[in-house]
Amino acid sequence: MNNEQMIKIKNFDYLNQNILKGKILFTGSSLMEQFPICEIARSKGFDEVIYNRGVGGLNTDEFLENINTLLLDLEPSKIFINIGTNDITEARYGDKWMSHLMDNFCKIIETTKDSIPNAEIYIMAFYPANLHLPWHTEEAIQWMKLRTPENIQMCNEYLKEIANKYECYYIDCNAGLVNENGEQKTEYAIDGVHMYANGYLNVFEVVKSYLN
Repeated sequence: MNNEQMIKIKNFDYLNQNILKGKILFTGSSLMEQFPICEIARSKGFDEVIYNRGVGGLNTDEFLENINTLLLDLEPSKIFINIGTNDITEARYGDKWMSHLMDNFCKIIETTKDSIPNAEIYIMAFYPANLHLPWHTEEAIQWMKLRTPENIQMCNEYLKEIANKYECYYIDCNAGLVNENGEQKTEYAIDGVHMYANGYLNVFEVVKSYLN
């Protein structure tokens, strides 16, 4: 992990000393960190206490290493998790990236259920990416080249299987986010992976029914 990530996790350690346990948790990597769930929920009239423990750039190995801070210490009643898109790379895992990702995802779910057996776990489908934005640099294209609609769909099929295996909920928020090619709509796209708040407003419309 880099220094910025370590600082965020240390800050979460301090914050966790004063949290209200048994509340709602959103956790994962940057796609969760950048979800303004607390502000959107409050502005839509939801009074539930919601914590966000997303840390940008984390892969599943790093999430597992810090699962106490990012998940278990809060003892949430509901857990919304989006982690693993940073595993979609051959640079770190070669052609074994998919099996590595899903093996670790299973470990995350197993560890959570062992520690907090009564928590409701909501596995969120990976959001669509867009590899064809006109402002993409060659470096950006290389970074996200495996995040094709086909690979994202394949990941989500596996996540759905994991949800069924471990009796979790599976939430797919992608219907309002994709264009006719199955890629992230341009109007939501920051860089082809991350989204502006207008994209997350669409996500919230799907998620909100699970918050009460």
